[in-house]
Formats: sequence, C-alpha cells, structure tokens
Amino acid sequence: MMHVPLYSFSAFSNTGKTTFIEKLVAELKSRNLRVAVLKHDSHGFEMDREGKDTWRFTQAGADMVAIVSDRQTAVLENRKLTREDALSFFHDVDVILTEGYKFADCPKIAIYREASGNGLAGEPEDFEAIVTDAPFDTKVPQFPLDDVLPFAEYLLKDMQQRREA
Repeated sequence: MMHVPLYSFSAFSNTGKTTFIEKLVAELKSRNLRVAVLKHDSHGFEMDREGKDTWRFTQAGADMVAIVSDRQTAVLENRKLTREDALSFFHDVDVILTEGYKFADCPKIAIYREASGNGLAGEPEDFEAIVTDAPFDTKVPQFPLDDVLPFAEYLLKDMQQRREA
C-alpha cells in the first residue's frame, strides 16, 4: 500500500486556514487529484439536524449512524477518535490535508494573517512552509496567503519527493 502524503495546516482561529485550504483543494482537484480533508474542532460540533432520522437514531443510543445516497455517504460515530483513527477512514486519495492539529506528527504548514493580531502557532522553524501576508525572517519557504498557486506547486513537488524517498 502506498503511503498517502499528509500535511497539517496550523494557525490560530480567524487566520484564514479554512479559506486557504478551500482554495488549495479546488486547485488540487483541477489537477485531477483526489483530496481528503480532516478538520479538528476543539469546540464540538453538530452535523445532524434535530428531528431527522439519523439524529433520532443517535438520540436512541446508536454508537454509529451512517447515511448513504446516490452521491454521498456520511458516518457519524458518537465517540472521540484519535487523529490516526479518523485518518483510517480515508482511502483512494492522493493527499490528506488536516486543519487544526497543531501538534501533528507530519509536515506542518503555518498560516499567518497579520490583521488577525495573532502570531504563528509555533516557531517558524517548526513548519515546512509558511503561508503569509507578511514576510518572516526565516529560511523556511514562504508563500502568499492571497494566491494559492505558488503553494500548490510547492506541495506537488514535495509530494513527489516524499513518494520517491
């Protein structure tokens, strides 16, 4: 089984992680890559709507609920999973992007927006690359926050190098 490249995007809230990843996914998809994204939410979330069948099954005590249609499938598991367990759900993809795993054991990409008022979510050298709207004095490769193309090219080259290693 071939190892799927995994990259984790790290930044503080309201920095632009989701927007940048959204643009990156669209760019990678335009190049015919299959892309998976895993989002970590430390605040909790609710995917199902009250009153719908799957919600009712969960309320009745089901540990897992799945719903399948002609175009999509969703599985709700009512327990906390490790990042590794959640990643095991992904298959037949060319790359996995994660958002919100600041301490991930994989290449980390920093997102920095000067107007957010927050710094980097670590030291510059903790990251493989920095996507930013304000340059840092570091040898870590830096890419523009408002233009996903240069970073997409970098990512594709890095993926190729990791496959060959």
